[in-house]
Amino acid sequence: MISNSEMIRIRRQMQRRIRDVVAERRRARQMEATVVDLTGDPTDARPESSLTPTA
Repeated sequence: MISNSEMIRIRRQMQRRIRDVVAERRRARQMEATVVDLTGDPTDARPESSLTPTA
């Protein structure tokens, strides 16, 4: 059985990983938006659905 402190540690680790992934996706979207703004070509931007995990 997992102790309470170990459960808290695992939960914090999972939350940290989720925050990291969210921040990475946010940066990727901002970079795509910057590329579109600079080039004026929206074909470089991928649809939002491409950011969802596939496997």
